[in-house]
Amino acid sequence: MEVLFLGLTGAAWFVIFVIVLVFTLQLCTKLPADFVFLGGMMLLLISGVIPTDKLLSGFSSSTVILLGALFVVICGLVHTGFLQWVVRNYLGAPKNYHWAIVRLMLPVAALSSFLNNTAVVALFTKVVRLWAKKLGIAPSKLLIPLSYAAGMGGICTLIGTAPNLLVSAFYANETGVMMGFFTPTLVGLFCLFVGVLTVIALRGLIPERVSPEDALQDTKEYTVELMVPTMSDLVGLTIHEAGLDKVDGGHLIEIIRLDREVITMVSDQEFIFGGDRLIFSGDIEKMMALRDRFGLVNATHHVFSLDDVAKNRKLRTASVGFKSSLIGKCMCDTTFEEDNHLVLVAIARHGEVAKGSPREVALQAGDTLLLECPTRFNAAQSLGYDLQETGHETFCKPDVRTLFSSLILIAMVVVSSLGYMTLLQAAFIAAFAMIACRFCTIPQARASIDWSLLMIFAGSISLGTAIQETGIAECMSQGILSMCDSNPYIALFSICLVSTFLTEFTSNTAAAAIFCPIAYQMAINLGVNPMTFCIALMISVSSSFATPIGSPTHMIVYGPGGYRFSDFARIGIPMNFIILAANLTATLLLFPL
Repeated sequence: MEVLFLGLTGAAWFVIFVIVLVFTLQLCTKLPADFVFLGGMMLLLISGVIPTDKLLSGFSSSTVILLGALFVVICGLVHTGFLQWVVRNYLGAPKNYHWAIVRLMLPVAALSSFLNNTAVVALFTKVVRLWAKKLGIAPSKLLIPLSYAAGMGGICTLIGTAPNLLVSAFYANETGVMMGFFTPTLVGLFCLFVGVLTVIALRGLIPERVSPEDALQDTKEYTVELMVPTMSDLVGLTIHEAGLDKVDGGHLIEIIRLDREVITMVSDQEFIFGGDRLIFSGDIEKMMALRDRFGLVNATHHVFSLDDVAKNRKLRTASVGFKSSLIGKCMCDTTFEEDNHLVLVAIARHGEVAKGSPREVALQAGDTLLLECPTRFNAAQSLGYDLQETGHETFCKPDVRTLFSSLILIAMVVVSSLGYMTLLQAAFIAAFAMIACRFCTIPQARASIDWSLLMIFAGSISLGTAIQETGIAECMSQGILSMCDSNPYIALFSICLVSTFLTEFTSNTAAAAIFCPIAYQMAINLGVNPMTFCIALMISVSSSFATPIGSPTHMIVYGPGGYRFSDFARIGIPMNFIILAANLTATLLLFPL
């Protein structure tokens, strides 16, 4: 007979240890979330605390496969200009800031109900920066509402966000009843309505920050151009021989020859010719001191600009992610530039260009880097960066394919919601149709699948299974009920409150996996409708407003908005409580206990 400690077996305590370890590693380290979940599953697999087939059930889950198919459907919509068509036709020119919030949040929420909200925010972030300038509004006043709208829109349908799919899959496994496509819609719409009104009412708490892109626009603020006289002693020397490879307060980022040849990624073995225009980045005063030291002269006019780079290279801005391994490091102490064939030109922090040599500045989360890099450089896949093009944005031009790709999405929703086929079947047909109609290519479809999210999703299902199988869900539900005096209303409020604030610091998918078995078991023990607890939990784990790490969409807007960590807390904490109240009110009315 197995010995129990506090009502739990040794296997259950090991599962709790693994869960705490997974959450701790996500909070306190820069390890990728998918790697952390894979490590947690490895520990459970080696220990044998639950059967292997049940532990690995997450990888064979139809919900994971459904999520992969939905990525392909979204890919087809993106590459036919569907998102761009919505942007062009629904933002318009509102009369004031109140209407700007409404005109922005409603279409974003609608799109996020069916599409990946990260992709939606990534596109709208670029557009909102230009739109805000046109309206005379600081981008920071619109980027937080943009991110909030994407999160609240995702809870409105079953496919809008990963936790919805996870909770619905758990509910179906336990009850044999599938949730409908629009099961959470009315609750989600009510929370969205309340959320939009709350953002308008609390608009004074949204900070007005200087956009990093604006700070970086004037290249004269952080670059110096010096000409090499024809009779200079430097002519014929290499950059290293001349001592220009290591200068105090900056570094050489580019050489422009007399024949307009542009040399980037300047090697220390590059020769210097008369008439060369040397572009230095860093401390302006120290860079100007080079003029007298090396016998250089001021350039007659400043030619280096955000458009003046080689044809196969571009200037791009990249926001340092909260999980980036570059945090706390200086670029000069890494091989990042050499490995990716780029040059760091400048750093903007909180709307101001960092002083001194950018290569000697210790990087922080949210810093915006101006990089001179290859056209195909993808910072988002390099070190946790979110890459955004500097200057005018490019769009896929909507055409007749836009109409047909949107019809495929509509057909998928209609046939699945009417019960003609399962959502998985409809999603597979829609994904195949997107590729067959050449709305996206096979390589584009493959690249669109977020394998990291699928790994997290599968790992979350496995953790949820372990919680259920080892009796943790039963024990914790009994413990919470005893503290709540077996009152179902207090129990529902408690589980939603805890999950709302836990999801501020970890993956909402992981939070759903942890609390779903517990919430379901609480409902069973109380003898009430488990659907009530599941719907309320869906909304709670996706209601993260108070920290920039609470959602991937917050991290996308954090850098471009020039925000500080506390900016989200000022408006986000009140939002958390208001949406929690709206969630419980609507859920209890529509899904009575």
